[in-house]
Amino acid sequence: MKTNSIYNKIVVGVIFLFLLSFSPLLFTSCEGGDLYSIDSPDWISGKIDSIAAEKAKNQGGEDEIEGLEEDVYTVGATDYSTGWWAVFSKYYQIPEGEKWITQFNLNINPNASNTYKNYALIITNDEDRGSGNYKEYGAIRYDFQPSGNSEWGDYIDRSLATSTLEFATDTDAGVDQLGGKVTLTIDRTEGGMIVTMTNGKVTKTYTQKTPLVNLNADQSNTTIRAFLVPEGSFINFIGSTIEPIGGFTSKEDKQPLSMTLNGVPKKVLQGTTLEEAFANVTATIQFEQEVSATVSAKDLTFQAIPNMNSLGKKTLVAAYAKTYKGEAATAPVIGSAEFEIVDKMYTSIGATDNSTGWWGAHSENIKVNPNETFITSFTNYTCGQNNWNNFVVVLCREDNTEFAVVRADNYGWGAGYENNPNLWLSGGQADWGAWLAAMDGAKVDVAVTNNGDGSADVSAIMQGTDGNFYTQEYKGIAIDPEDFYFRFTVDNCHLEFDNVIGADDNSTGWWGAHSSDFNVPVGKTVVTRIKNYSNLQNNWNNFVVVLTSDGTSEYAVVRADNYGWGACYENNPNLTTSGGQADWGAWLKAMDDATVTVSVTNNGGTADVRCVMLGNDGNTYYQDYLGIGPISDDLWFRFTVDGCHLVFE
Repeated sequence: MKTNSIYNKIVVGVIFLFLLSFSPLLFTSCEGGDLYSIDSPDWISGKIDSIAAEKAKNQGGEDEIEGLEEDVYTVGATDYSTGWWAVFSKYYQIPEGEKWITQFNLNINPNASNTYKNYALIITNDEDRGSGNYKEYGAIRYDFQPSGNSEWGDYIDRSLATSTLEFATDTDAGVDQLGGKVTLTIDRTEGGMIVTMTNGKVTKTYTQKTPLVNLNADQSNTTIRAFLVPEGSFINFIGSTIEPIGGFTSKEDKQPLSMTLNGVPKKVLQGTTLEEAFANVTATIQFEQEVSATVSAKDLTFQAIPNMNSLGKKTLVAAYAKTYKGEAATAPVIGSAEFEIVDKMYTSIGATDNSTGWWGAHSENIKVNPNETFITSFTNYTCGQNNWNNFVVVLCREDNTEFAVVRADNYGWGAGYENNPNLWLSGGQADWGAWLAAMDGAKVDVAVTNNGDGSADVSAIMQGTDGNFYTQEYKGIAIDPEDFYFRFTVDNCHLEFDNVIGADDNSTGWWGAHSSDFNVPVGKTVVTRIKNYSNLQNNWNNFVVVLTSDGTSEYAVVRADNYGWGACYENNPNLTTSGGQADWGAWLKAMDDATVTVSVTNNGGTADVRCVMLGNDGNTYYQDYLGIGPISDDLWFRFTVDGCHLVFE
């Protein structure tokens, strides 16, 4: 130990003397001299070059960007709740022959499990998104999947994209590596377009050397427009080399100017507290300098007027009292929205205590055309006293003249039922006691089919509270195929039409929830009816129909708003649509609480989708997609959502 101590002292002394001998040189270097220039001893200059290179590598784009102006604002909710296509950055215009560079901090949700929870660059023509001349080149997202959907658009060639980080699927780990300070460049100086995204760890490039097709209506204008869209993340902008539309935003604090509430539920169940009812509400705050931000419920103060206790229409008032940087605002901003306190959330038939006696409550009549099957979903609640204390289906004409009445428990009557040699029943349940106990809260799908030949079928699939499935069928009931309706009635039970797809506050993002699959046999049409509730942000924030071959392989996806895609939709010369709505603004407003009937027809080789939408304004809107194909005989469909929710009727 003593020897080592002496040795250490000698080494330290030598180092000290070495540094002391070079001290004039060190001081000269600190003054900015050229001591360590190309004429320096090789071993010194080499070491300095090595250190500089390592420093530059570790900085990951920290070098000063010439012409970068301060542009400080946030895009997306800071609680990572922003869904796809919900918020947008400012618009940045890039003329031909110029380059745009922007820097921002990309904040990735630490709990994100999907690679696409980052951001996408959208490249368009030089038109506002609300313009009739608006056209998109496409999108380039920061993540990269060679076989996935990380780039898309009619004018984006996915083969031109590369990345230092690849994902095989959208559930691979590693999305967190995309976060941090990102430098985004769109370079048009060489005649084509080179896009670079890098945070110093992950670099993605899109290199197109050929000139862009000019999508502008004015062909003399070759400028393109770009903006960013986060999903499940948020972006803190730092700066830009091109002034955006609306101007730069300084880093100075900003006072709030106004507020818009988002996601306020239309109905709140009686007994729900103020905090529970509006826990998922967000607000878009407009600040000075045309800066906006989305804040969560925890940043808001709520009050219900007049109260949360009694049934009926109410007004939600919310206040926000912070600046852009979270300091106390000079004055708060106020926002309001209407909602209703209800004693039951969804449409129902019969009293909720099952006290409604036989024939005491009815649904409306529903028409079923020849070769159509109408499927209805609901929850059945029973008093549990007798097998017949459950749902009942009435088959009739438009004037209510009855063909037959059939119950849940293998029993029926009527002119089209009794003494009918063609009638066939599935035979009831093996254990009636177990079935009756399982029917209080059972999920039921009832399919009523007009066979078009003078007969009708009724099929009920009942998923009991015991987890078992029970089936009851009535086939061959005699009807008039041209005048055929059905409805539901009760007998000391009640039915709740509460089969819901998506969150009640319309917060479920794209593809976030799906219904079960419905089979459509060749030559048949399957019809369903839903209540559509929308966040009203965009036309696509409404129901979506997915056509598949087996529940997974897609033929096509079609939306409520005259738009679709898929192998049997795109480049299909036989496809026709009804063309959308004459007034999209009026239609969108009417779609919140709209009653929608969707029919899907299997023509054998092609499929048709017809949507009839009874809006909350009392007007009926139509949207058709005819000739989707080619398809096999195996056709199924289901519903999904995007910033909306659906309730089956």
